[in-house]
Formats: sequence, C-alpha cells, structure tokens
Amino acid sequence: MQKYMRWSGILVVLVLALAACSSPGTSAPASAPASAGGDPTAVCAADPMGCVEIADGDPIIIGTIFVTSGANETLGTDSKIGVEVAQSMKPQIADHDVELNNQDGLCNAEGGTAAANALINVEGLAGIIGTSCSGAGVPAAEITSAKGIMLISPSNTAPSLTAADTHQPFYARTAHNDKIQGAAMAQFACEELGAKSAATIHDGSPYAQQLQAVFAQSFQDTCGGTITAQEAVTVGQTDFSGTLGNIAADSPDLLYYPIFTAEGALITQQARKTAGLENTALAGADGMLNSDWLAAAGAAAEGVYLSGPDLAFTGDFYEDTFLPKYKEISGLDEPTSVFHAHAFDAYNILAAAIEKVAIESGGKTYIPRTALRDAVLATKDYAGITGTLTCDATGDCADAKISVSKVENGEFVRIWP
Repeated sequence: MQKYMRWSGILVVLVLALAACSSPGTSAPASAPASAGGDPTAVCAADPMGCVEIADGDPIIIGTIFVTSGANETLGTDSKIGVEVAQSMKPQIADHDVELNNQDGLCNAEGGTAAANALINVEGLAGIIGTSCSGAGVPAAEITSAKGIMLISPSNTAPSLTAADTHQPFYARTAHNDKIQGAAMAQFACEELGAKSAATIHDGSPYAQQLQAVFAQSFQDTCGGTITAQEAVTVGQTDFSGTLGNIAADSPDLLYYPIFTAEGALITQQARKTAGLENTALAGADGMLNSDWLAAAGAAAEGVYLSGPDLAFTGDFYEDTFLPKYKEISGLDEPTSVFHAHAFDAYNILAAAIEKVAIESGGKTYIPRTALRDAVLATKDYAGITGTLTCDATGDCADAKISVSKVENGEFVRIWP
C-alpha cells in the first residue's frame, strides 16, 4: 500500500493536464434545470417525487452505504473517509450544516437492501453516497430510485448498473464502468504479457461475473486469444482445488479472478501450489487492490497483477490538501484502498447539484428530488480529483482511466500504462 499514493508522480504528464488548473469541487454542474428561486409549493407539486424539506437551522443529511465490516472493510472505510474529507472541506450545503448518516452495506445484496431501507425514510435526507460493491448497489439503487433519492457510487463498476435497459433512474457513479476495465486488462494481457490463452474465475457477484465476461470477450477480440475456462466459485468458499485443477488441465498463460479479498487471497495461495499453473500469470482487479488482500495472500501475492482505477492524479490538490486531511481524519499513514478520491468527487457533485436546485422560502429549504437527479446527470466538465467528470444519461460520470499494478517486494507498483 505504501506506493499507492506515490503513483501520482510516475506518469502525471500523461493524464489531464487541465485538471491541475483548478481545485476539485469548485465548479458546478452545467446545464442543470433551473428550479432555484421558484415557488416551492408549485415546484414540489410538479416534481414527480416531491421535495426534501429542510427547516431553518436543521442539517441536510447525506447518507453513506459502504462496507465497513468483514473481509472487505478496507474498501468501504477508504471511501467513507473520502466522504468525510469532502464534508470537512464543505461542511455546509445550501446554508445548512451537513450531517452524515453512515450505514454498513456489507458487500452483498442483503447488506445493500438493509442499508437502503434504513436510510430512505430519514428526515432531511438529500442523497446517498454508495454503495461499495455492485452486489449491494443493485438492490440499493432499486430501493432508492423508487423513493426518488439520488444514489451516487464511488466504487460500483458492474456494467449493468448503467446499462440502458437496467439503469435505475436515480443512480449515478463516479467509478469506472467495467466495460473499460475488462477491455484494458485484456489489452495488457495481450500486448504486455503476450498471453495467448486465459481462464477466469468469478464469485457470482454482479461485479466479478460481468467484469470477467468483458475481459474474456475483449481478450478474444483484441488478440485472438483463447479462453480455456470460465469457472464460478461461491463467497465463503475456502477450498478451490477442484476449480484450480480444472483450469490447470489447459495450463493457460493467464488466470484472471476479479473477486474480493478473502476468496482472492485463498485462490492466490492455492494457485501457487497447483500443478499445471507454475507458468500461469495470476491477475485480479480492484476488489483485491487493498492492504487486507496483500496481507492475507502473503508471499503468494508476489508477482500478481491487479487492474483498477489509475491513481496517477494530476495537480497539487490531491498531494498537498486531500492526502494530509485524509491522514488526519483517519489516523492512517496511507489510504487503505483505491476509491477515496472517487468518493470525494461524488460528495461534491451531489453538493453542487443540491445548491443548483434548492429553493429557500419561508424559513425552509426545498430540494426537488427529480430536479436534483437531473442536475446530477447534467454534470459536465466537473473538475474533480479523479479528472474532468461528465455524466451521461444513465449515470456514468467517471473520467475513466485504468492501470495495472504488480506486487513487488510486498507492495503494489503501478506498471502500465
């Protein structure tokens, strides 16, 4: 983990030089609907989802749904701290103090459902940042959209969440779409590793299942590679000898298993001891790109490749302002995972959209829910830490750049591009 945040000095000249010209969180979404200043009674009556009403002196509530317990807690805790950094720098929205209501969404459908249901009836709730995992995001997005509550995820990457036929109307994300990550990993495997054959493992989650599928198709399309196996395991499984034995029968050049910390660490360890995989490169993704996976996998992690969001951010704001505040709030020496900046950007996009549509009248602030959704999705050329963000109609907002890291001497080292 020590090298996570030193990546910004490696290829900084290659990414978005314009982002260095302004501080993140200072520009408002462009082309948002203009409801501010109208008659709140008429505006709220006309909005299909009504309005959030905040009395003078009451806080605006921003909910969070992150995995903050269990094997994947470093993923969610990292994003939660990113939101807290944003709140510390912008403690008021529309002249109201901001209060966070944090829910543990675990990293599964049950957790996402419970956390979303815990938040949707909270008085003064203006929006939610989350979830951590796509498996939690699918049901959470359905629940919050049904209530007209904006949900912005910093780390959901499953393509289905923003696909035209499955997108929930009040959902957006600042994380990349795995259509991009899967294709990037396939390109790396073909061009950098010279792989001609590959196998995949997924755990049945929307994230893993969809990411490996994109990789497999892209691997075949990019270099005419052969997919020798696409295996499935279950969350909580500990013995992968059968799965690995099936894969080893064909001795593929690469094994890509974009799953999460616990199972990913065990597969890594067991693959190292599986006959037939001695010359197979091992690769995972951002679900394993954290300090807990590194510790759990131990020596077996050495040489493993991991795809994920490129952290080579431009500008001085991240190094000189964001990171010191992250360390102050968390008490940590380094961030624990890779989506903290995406969470920071999500908070500020939501805050800017609220201020764009909020109406102050009669000692109250009114936030029209549908207008807020439209303002978020109208975000254009937003100067964030992670780049210049523009949302499309189905909620993909990321300025997506993918990199590949390799574990060297017990640390993640960015090696590509």
